[in-house]
Amino acid sequence: MAEYIINDTADITDVNCPVTFVKAKVALDELEEGEILKVHMNGGEPAENVPRSLKEEGHEILDLIQNDDSTFDLIVRKVGD
Repeated sequence: MAEYIINDTADITDVNCPVTFVKAKVALDELEEGEILKVHMNGGEPAENVPRSLKEEGHEILDLIQNDDSTFDLIVRKVGD
């Protein structure tokens, strides 16, 4: 796994789609351009939809890490402001 300087973390394991994307987007909106957000989320729909939706908005997906407990950590760099 590459090393990133994480500027903020959002835990969205407590919500379901489509709120997962909304919470991730709100957390990303609070960052400055170029900063990196780690989004901790459940597998399944969130792990499929959140990275795709953020990429469609123009953000850079750096990594999607599967954890031992079936959750995922999405590493995303904010692009644009």
